[in-house]
Amino acid sequence: MDDISSAQVFLDSNPDIEVLEAFVIDVNGVPRGKWIPRERALDILSKGMAMPRSVYALDVWGRDVNAAGLAEGTGDPDGLCFPVPGTLSRVTWLNRPTAQVLLGMRDPDGQGFYGDPRQILANVLRGFTKLGLTPVVATELEFYLIDPVRSALDPVRPPNSRDGRWHTGQTQVLSISELQDFEPVFHGIASAARAQGIPADTTLRENGPGQYEINLNHVPDALKAADFAVLLKRIVKGVARANDLDATFMAKPYGSQAGSGMHVHFSLIDETGTNVYAGEDGPAERLFHSVGGLLENMNDSMAVFAPHANSYRRLRPSEHAPTYASWGFDNRSAAVRVITASRPATRIEHRVAGSDTNPYLVLAMILNAALTGIREKRNPGGAITGDDHAVSHEPLPTNWDYAVQQFAKSTFAYATLGPKYRALYTACKQQEIQEFSLRVTDVEYDAYIRTV
Repeated sequence: MDDISSAQVFLDSNPDIEVLEAFVIDVNGVPRGKWIPRERALDILSKGMAMPRSVYALDVWGRDVNAAGLAEGTGDPDGLCFPVPGTLSRVTWLNRPTAQVLLGMRDPDGQGFYGDPRQILANVLRGFTKLGLTPVVATELEFYLIDPVRSALDPVRPPNSRDGRWHTGQTQVLSISELQDFEPVFHGIASAARAQGIPADTTLRENGPGQYEINLNHVPDALKAADFAVLLKRIVKGVARANDLDATFMAKPYGSQAGSGMHVHFSLIDETGTNVYAGEDGPAERLFHSVGGLLENMNDSMAVFAPHANSYRRLRPSEHAPTYASWGFDNRSAAVRVITASRPATRIEHRVAGSDTNPYLVLAMILNAALTGIREKRNPGGAITGDDHAVSHEPLPTNWDYAVQQFAKSTFAYATLGPKYRALYTACKQQEIQEFSLRVTDVEYDAYIRTV
């Protein structure tokens, strides 16, 4: 906490709180932590909480990744985790009065632990500070509400509304009536966001069956922007569950319907608060250099922007998801969209990452690519019009294994994440890839078991 008194004030102001959920965010963006009884909460908030360092290197099934070097052969030691300022708040969707706090791990010398994704982003932001620049960042998160009753033959299906279940021919994008159908869910999400100080803005109906998007306001603190994205995902899942639904941030839960992305909007301000991306007669040179850096390092970043097997199902033509490292003015078919409708709000929208990503790592890769472009004065080449991707635009990887291999040897990933975290992340992804290679899918049985 900022100081122990603020924690005491919170507990005094919320005398009904019975338990504290204290958690870190692992390599896959999954919260991992403990329930702490109220009588021990103040001690944890002031002195820290011990967690195994290996909690940061779990695969998506929650298993130790021994090749990451934090568990097997180390004695699996603990690290001390301390609260992230401003994240102590109420959990509004549980029956028992509950509070929550986001934690970050520190080394014995007080420095952030290298395996903490939040620390990775903090390291990147120091590069902007040296140049007197501050990223102003917002995220847009897409997700699906789904029926909580599932089976092997019916693994995902839309929720019922008053008009019955969604029908194949419908899209209903920007439908107000479909927002109203699930008004208790969105009211609960908005209430939880207010209680936790999360600047949720617009809510809208997206393209897929039961697909929605919530936008977050821009903030001049990329760490907070990532915190808000992580905590909003937690809110959406928790409130949906309290309303007898599930919410999924899978990149592509339905094979033939729209995927879910996490679009990142950002600009840069100088020490006077001036947007350095806005020039007198259009975008400034620094914006174009940032775009050049983003495009140059996009392929090396794909293992972070598309971290799972399912992620690559989203990266297909005509899916409103980019398939080339391209840019354009107000062009949603490009990987990087430059927005200049308002001079003060001139900014970049990075459209590659799925909503299944770790927001800290996504922002680290995006912002460091932009910073690299500024330092090296990278030229982005010509803007596309429509969906006309020139031969000079590099196609993005559409294969998970290939993307991880490229990431594992990337000098850009090395520079952004550090050698130890690049190795940790690679080990986690390789373990997951190995698991998928051992699973025979239902479509393989359907195609081959009797035919060949």
